[in-house]
Amino acid sequence: MRFTEHELTVAVTAAAKVVAAGKARRRTKGEAAWDALSKIERYHLLEAVGSQVLPVLIALPDVEVPAGTRPTFTDAQIAAAVDDTLGESGVGRIRQKVALAARLTLVRTALAQLPVRQDPDALT
Repeated sequence: MRFTEHELTVAVTAAAKVVAAGKARRRTKGEAAWDALSKIERYHLLEAVGSQVLPVLIALPDVEVPAGTRPTFTDAQIAAAVDDTLGESGVGRIRQKVALAARLTLVRTALAQLPVRQDPDALT
């Protein structure tokens, strides 16, 4: 799938914010957990999440996305792209399933936050 740079940035940032909220202490939730990170911590988190999410987003099948809508994919398409990019890590079957489920959740979160596709010919 061809995404714009802005779409990829929004997707990876949204997934990183979810991870930051999961790692945060109970005192900080959601956006506050993201704001509590230093710039270098944000960079490291974005780099780690991007290495998990970006290959899957690129592996998704090409779909025609009309202006004013978001790209949509079936669960089977997302699962196939995650499975194709996960590869064999040489770990046990249980860990492989956990890694698959975690990456699937990250990708779904990233796709849910994609911005609405703009018409490239409209000069607005």
